[in-house]
Amino acid sequence: MIDFVRGLPVRARLWLSPQDIRTEGTTPDYRFSLANERTFLAWLRTALALIGGGFAVDQFLLRLHRPVRVTLAVLLLVGGAMCAVRAVNHWVRCERAMRRGEDLPVSRFPTLLALLVAAVALLMVVVAAVGWAG
Repeated sequence: MIDFVRGLPVRARLWLSPQDIRTEGTTPDYRFSLANERTFLAWLRTALALIGGGFAVDQFLLRLHRPVRVTLAVLLLVGGAMCAVRAVNHWVRCERAMRRGEDLPVSRFPTLLALLVAAVALLMVVVAAVGWAG
């Protein structure tokens, strides 16, 4: 496993071997690292909420037409998976930037996630307006 990790690109290697981040730059103020970790955990909570919502849609909206129900569930589950993966990537990118004294990286992912959640919400409004059975 260790050889596998060493063969990965730096960013991916840091996902699986976060202690290697200490080789980058200098140690930032711990408050910033802890804030970065809290942000990571917030992203994971969001991912878990989206995944839970996907399962809830699939299990509890049984009167909803199956294709609509599955589409909503899959959108939420994929959004949750993307959010979880993005959490790790964002944590590594921010930690590296802080250690190097660089600006924090920008990301379009929050916008993408917000649009996904808004699309699911609008679809649910349409479903509620038309009726569960269509």
